[in-house]
Amino acid sequence: MQRFDVIVVGAGPAGASAAYAATRAGLRVALIDRKSFPREKLCGGLITGRARRHYAEIFGHAMPFEPQDCKTTVDFWFRGRPMGLIKDAPALYTTMRWDMDAMLCGQALGAGAQDFTGQAVAEIDHDARTVMLKGGAVLDYGVLIGADGVHSQVARALFGQPFDRQRIGFGLEIEARGAPSDPAAPIRIDLAAAQWGYGWVFPKRCSTTVGVGGLLSENPDMKRAMADYCAVLGLASEEASVKGQFLPFGDFRPIPGQGAVLLVGDAAGLVDPITGEGIGYAMQSGQLAAKAAIAALGAGRPQTALSHYRRALRPVHRALHMARLIRPVIFLPALEPGFARAFQRSSTLRHDYLRLMAGEVEYGQILARLVLRLPRLGIMALRARF
Repeated sequence: MQRFDVIVVGAGPAGASAAYAATRAGLRVALIDRKSFPREKLCGGLITGRARRHYAEIFGHAMPFEPQDCKTTVDFWFRGRPMGLIKDAPALYTTMRWDMDAMLCGQALGAGAQDFTGQAVAEIDHDARTVMLKGGAVLDYGVLIGADGVHSQVARALFGQPFDRQRIGFGLEIEARGAPSDPAAPIRIDLAAAQWGYGWVFPKRCSTTVGVGGLLSENPDMKRAMADYCAVLGLASEEASVKGQFLPFGDFRPIPGQGAVLLVGDAAGLVDPITGEGIGYAMQSGQLAAKAAIAALGAGRPQTALSHYRRALRPVHRALHMARLIRPVIFLPALEPGFARAFQRSSTLRHDYLRLMAGEVEYGQILARLVLRLPRLGIMALRARF
């Protein structure tokens, strides 16, 4: 049996960040992923200013520009109608996730984490604090960090199921490699391309990522929503491989783990329910989990890791809770027309949406502004309906 201070299951942004931070602190770390890197990953590949700041804090340097394209123009649409073009948006970056994730995983392994990528987990025994790999190896841990996504084996072993189907989101995406890719083309966001969700177009150097996502419970036929969206864009969805993925749209776990077991990133449901941003939260939670493990192991009490982690994660949970309060104003069918009209008329609202993604404003400030606008939004909704 091999013994580790920390075992991280999942080597994406959350897991790589956790493994890097724990390894740099002098802990013996195992990094496990069932896939070898680089590997494909369903994700729009949008890197926000918030994500880049967390990267710099964790890895000690600015995120390399490669393999990213910088975008400062965003085009908003609503049900086929233009809502406003923002030409001076806070910088957003588009990337291919297999490149970015391979870069992050490589840094964690380069820092000294032991490489168990390309090896699947067969069994997790939380009582014995062991992880058995399908190849037969048994690893012993002090603290276990589950960074294995929305279908998390670690979460399933703790709670019986990784997520609540009534609250989970679902997305479909194509990588239109044959589509013309103009480096100057804006990012496009279509509100209501799916129910309680949106569509996106992220132009990249060699391809264009197109997708739709929304609450699963409100979208019984997401394939139809995807086909309709591609038709609006003039793309033939059947010409590219359509891939689907559950998305934890704000379905975060108030208690993200148990004792010496911590959940981070998508496994903890840490995705913004309005903007869909998850990479920044993934890296942030990975770092916070590593710090919690360091504190708990340093005190000789690994079972207290969750207490440390929950305290550190409170600001993130508070922000996501506020986002869930705001979400009905944007997506509730009765209020949707009023919000759309206000969004079209107000460049401030459009800029606030992008500033949220950049981390320049927080949801508390947005909520305060929306409270003042609610009566007007209600009147606009009535006018739009009648």
